[in-house]
Amino acid sequence: MPETCLDGGLERWAHPAVLLVATDLSDLDRLMPFALEQAGETGARLILLHVLAAGTSVTMDAAGMPYYDPAGAQEFAEKALEPWGEVARRHDLACHAVVREGNAAHEIAIAARQFQAERVLLGTRSRSKLGKLLLGSVAEQVLRSVKIPVATVGPEAELPPEHRDANSGLERVVLHATTLQEASRPSAALACRIAANQKAKLVLLHVLPPVDEMERDGLATGLDSTAMHELHILSAVTRTRCCLTVEPRVVHGNPSIEILAASVEQNASLIVLGATHRTALENLTRDRVIYKVLAHAHCPVLTLREPLDRLAEAEAERVAVQD
Repeated sequence: MPETCLDGGLERWAHPAVLLVATDLSDLDRLMPFALEQAGETGARLILLHVLAAGTSVTMDAAGMPYYDPAGAQEFAEKALEPWGEVARRHDLACHAVVREGNAAHEIAIAARQFQAERVLLGTRSRSKLGKLLLGSVAEQVLRSVKIPVATVGPEAELPPEHRDANSGLERVVLHATTLQEASRPSAALACRIAANQKAKLVLLHVLPPVDEMERDGLATGLDSTAMHELHILSAVTRTRCCLTVEPRVVHGNPSIEILAASVEQNASLIVLGATHRTALENLTRDRVIYKVLAHAHCPVLTLREPLDRLAEAEAERVAVQD
């Protein structure tokens, strides 16, 4: 991604003027406190979107025969959204409810473009007893197709303490888990801007393989590792660009476990990740780190698609549409 394009989008993404909240209605109580908090930080206009799947609103006629009632489904959704619109307006936030019918992920992408949203907020689910990741097909398709940052709120997410200021001793923390690859720079820069806007500390975290594996390969570990050296360089660059406090950290272990543990230890208010591109088959068969974090984080997780070349991006979009 060219530097000029990156800089042009960073401030809009970090300080959104329009926040699109995609809801299936059952997650409103979980999503909306975070939506109000994020919109309140920037004065963003809230767009509350619910997408009806064709044929899902079935009722019975006088003879007991089922029939599809789109008008009834629309009215039900509008009534469910309206109370939260009133709450938003009491917080001096502009809010508009939209109900549409069709493929949810497709309609979310269309609405994001139509309303010129700079961020999408949606919910995720956790794991089943069998260990299968239930991120949700809609959330997965949105993550793979929308080109703006996507904030997800999992079932274990909780709002941070209300008062974080110099007198309380509580400091806002934005945690960015980085691969230290070239493609992860946009998400690192976005995390930096968000931390600066929130006057928060930015923690740059890189997870290394277990110590015994690295020692067996003759590699330096912990503070002496190459990754720590690279993190110090990234921290110095980041600090000069926009952040007040930047803390580089390396840990050894399982990436998803260590990211989640660090977010709890730091009492992070936001986790920022770069979302890698994979084919639909890989998404279904691989237990990816990012999905574990999305499902189990105690705070919202903001993901930004890592850049692709044009051919690869076209293929990713084609797969997302076919899904």
